[in-house]
Amino acid sequence: MVESNKYIHAVYDDDDTLLNAVKTLRDNKFGIDEVYTPFPVHGLDKAMGISETRISIMSFIYGCVGLSIAILMINFIMIEDWPQNIGGKPSFTFFENMPSFVPVLFEMTVYFAAHLMVITFYLRSKLWPFKKSENPIPSTTDDKFLIEIHSNGEDKKIKTLLKKTGALEINMYEKED
Repeated sequence: MVESNKYIHAVYDDDDTLLNAVKTLRDNKFGIDEVYTPFPVHGLDKAMGISETRISIMSFIYGCVGLSIAILMINFIMIEDWPQNIGGKPSFTFFENMPSFVPVLFEMTVYFAAHLMVITFYLRSKLWPFKKSENPIPSTTDDKFLIEIHSNGEDKKIKTLLKKTGALEINMYEKED
């Protein structure tokens, strides 16, 4: 079976209309490939059937990595390599000096979690430096909303349904792979 590269683009001017259109399309078993919006639309991810992200789990793991590195770093620098008597505090063990190390431990945990989450987000989203924009129409960065649907040979049914949902424009589009 030959896969079609034809897509239908429906343009909307209101986020509530867009959200209702997405729900209508999903209720009629049409798959939505992408939705382009100028700002986040509350509830759109659930209406599209997108599962929840696991980035919070990765954030916890990255924080644990940061905390571990901070403990190893502080132990080596302040206890093993160059112990110093600062303010009368003994430097015999890591745990005797733990209260004075808490700010560094906290900051390293947050630093690793934040930076590695951003890197993970960019890699997962395929947002590379100097990447060409994939936005089909520039007005979706300003005031319009766009739904992209793979046609699968049901163009007339999809177009009729999109007109009923209040689409301003409905266009056919062919993607190059």
